[in-house]
Amino acid sequence: MKLGVIGCGKMGSALVSGIIRSQLCAPSDVTVYDTFEPAAATMAKELGVTQVTSNAEVVDASEVILLCIKPQGFPEMLTDLGEARDRLLISIAAGVKISTIEKATELRHRVVRVMPNTPAMVGMGASAFALGMDASRDDAELTQSLLDSVGFACRVEEEDLDAVTAVSGSGPAYIFLMIEALIAGGMEQGLDAQTAKSLAVQTVAGAAELVKSTGESPAKLRENVTSPNGTTFAALEFFRENNFEKIVKGAVEAAAKRSRILGRD
Repeated sequence: MKLGVIGCGKMGSALVSGIIRSQLCAPSDVTVYDTFEPAAATMAKELGVTQVTSNAEVVDASEVILLCIKPQGFPEMLTDLGEARDRLLISIAAGVKISTIEKATELRHRVVRVMPNTPAMVGMGASAFALGMDASRDDAELTQSLLDSVGFACRVEEEDLDAVTAVSGSGPAYIFLMIEALIAGGMEQGLDAQTAKSLAVQTVAGAAELVKSTGESPAKLRENVTSPNGTTFAALEFFRENNFEKIVKGAVEAAAKRSRILGRD
């Protein structure tokens, strides 16, 4: 597979690193470009891929192209696709709809739209993807393999990507906020900063792994560690009294609403 990458930021670098690490593609078969030349140079140096000087060169050298650029970079990029045909375009640009890309390229290419998240940078990503009108089963399987190289991936309908954005795309920030609060709470109770951070981070990581590895529901695992009138019970009662669940659901709703607005814009 000849792979092209337009946009060499953190997410683009994470995806390419995972793809190469999983031996889905050799470094010599990867061509990269970024308008910020140092970003492409860094990727080329660290991963052994080929850096070029334009979007058009990436298009000419590739069969599959990862579009890892911000929405405002799309007009120029789409122009640089020129008269090329039959590439698989995998876009991670938030809010840029499949139909927008298909229309701009006059249906000359197959399109897949992806919503990844930042833990892909450490091989623990959660991604979802949707297929364009001409994308094939083979394209879906290839996309699944590429995204699996940096974590978990699933296929959804494009209309569900706003919800995906709200749960997993923006979700890491919610967890970071929770970790911040746990650290601050621990420090207020007398722990030093490093001890509070280490305990909070490991607790969040361990809790997530427990849900993943046991197959038990979060509700069941919560019940297992909640003794009547114990310390956990006291904390959970405080959460309930302050509408913790409502706050989290509201945050997801707000993110999904904003994603829909960005998509319309």
